[in-house]
Amino acid sequence: MASEAAVPAFLDYAIHASLVVAALLTLACSYRVIQGPTVPDRVVALDTIGTNVVAIGVLFALATGRGLFVLIGLVLAIVGFVSTVTVAKYVIEGDIIQ
Repeated sequence: MASEAAVPAFLDYAIHASLVVAALLTLACSYRVIQGPTVPDRVVALDTIGTNVVAIGVLFALATGRGLFVLIGLVLAIVGFVSTVTVAKYVIEGDIIQ
């Protein structure tokens, strides 16, 4: 009996395919960050990139079996949420701290 359970082949392929798709979607969102017609479009694209980076980290943790990447993903998600709320407040009100 092995000490570590083997990942089924289908799951391994699905994880790697998901990594590729998430990376391609991150690149596609970078176009909107650069070419976005308005600031809110750019903010949404940056938030989507942050979400995709968290997904890539979690998928990489699944592929390698290292739980540290899940914790890093949680920290990135928290930082992304706070920064998105801050930028949204700045875009709406023009001031962050009153």
